[in-house]
Amino acid sequence: MTYSILKYIVKIGLFFYYRKIKIDNKNILNTEGPCIIVANHPNTLIDAWLIGSIMPRQPFFMAKATFFKGKFRSKLLKNFGMIPINRKGEGTTEGVSNANSFLACYEILEEGEVLTIFPEGSSFQERRLREIKSGTARIALETIRRNGSNFPLKIIPIGINYLDPEKFRSDIVIKIGTPILVSDFYHAEDNSDSKSAKRLTEKIRMSLELLLFNSDSKEDEELVEEFHSVLGLKYMNNENTAASNNVEQIREIRDKIIEWNIGAPWKLTEAKALLEEVKFEIDNDGIASHFLDRNIRLRMFLRQLIFSSIFLILALPLFIFGCIHNLAQYLLTDFLVSKITKEVEYYAPIAVLLGLLLYPTVYILFMIYVPQALHLSFLERCIYGFSLPTTGFFAYFFYNYKGHVMLKWRYFNIARHKRTEVRDLQKKKEKLRALFSE
Repeated sequence: MTYSILKYIVKIGLFFYYRKIKIDNKNILNTEGPCIIVANHPNTLIDAWLIGSIMPRQPFFMAKATFFKGKFRSKLLKNFGMIPINRKGEGTTEGVSNANSFLACYEILEEGEVLTIFPEGSSFQERRLREIKSGTARIALETIRRNGSNFPLKIIPIGINYLDPEKFRSDIVIKIGTPILVSDFYHAEDNSDSKSAKRLTEKIRMSLELLLFNSDSKEDEELVEEFHSVLGLKYMNNENTAASNNVEQIREIRDKIIEWNIGAPWKLTEAKALLEEVKFEIDNDGIASHFLDRNIRLRMFLRQLIFSSIFLILALPLFIFGCIHNLAQYLLTDFLVSKITKEVEYYAPIAVLLGLLLYPTVYILFMIYVPQALHLSFLERCIYGFSLPTTGFFAYFFYNYKGHVMLKWRYFNIARHKRTEVRDLQKKKEKLRALFSE
């Protein structure tokens, strides 16, 4: 009961914090019987919350023992299905025995439950898979050894891909891979340090890499981001890509760069040169890249700008209403997060937790005092209560839309006075797009 309530609260927090959470092959998670979930680990607690929120069954999690310091915290975390493990280089936490933790894992799996492990061990905000530790394979193979080669234990790989892990209202794509049958890697004559564990670990690594939008290095990751920022959503000129997710397009750009590196390095050189030219001119003029995808039809552009500006004027009271009821929580959350942690990997989970506390608290205070002061009826109270979060989202949309309209006005003025230069810039971007579309 407690877990179900917590799961519902976490789902609400994730829903409000992230704009879109897309899940591929979710039906695989309906697998019955014992299974181990393995996933990459770029965003600390958010990774665990995401897995817990999408799992039909309650999963158990292996977590570093340092989280379990203190009797109260240790008991609380264990009640929520957390299993402590002492990691190399972090010393030994009092009251935590790795032998007992491994035994707990075997027993959980033998009871047909779900165990979740992040085999990278630590969490770093990188778009690449780090070294996979062999602990998952050893736990899986030892469970088979204890129960016989017919024990139906599976490992389900999950790739968690963020557009901007810590950014409010960004996107996530969760890809669920084909289950791995552990008995296929088990040989009775092998011990825990055997080739079987190494083969299974390698299989886990390969399965996860297929689900992730990996970059080989930080430099490659930055290059992919630069291409994506210039090319935008519709760079491939086909309907399926235009409708796909931002995060998935990052993978398509990365795959093309890898393809060029292997078979056509001169194309990558050409693409980089074009990228630098387009970026320089865009930054110099202070315009948004996606406006270059449009034909220069100034009358139509001006008409759109006039209607957009009228909308902003008419919607301004609603924006102010939303700010009055939501801006304090928004700013306070940002301020407190910056004081609580300097590690970017912890920004999102702390922001979600603070949001779950601050927003309802402030809404309750408004609901107590405002209806009383204005003598609102029951129906008016209900409408007012519903308006608090909805106008908050509207205020966020309004603020971003205002920025979009301002950029649009700037582009209109530049296109009006420098039409030839804008057309040349459009041709360069089209050439860059054509390289990625080949």
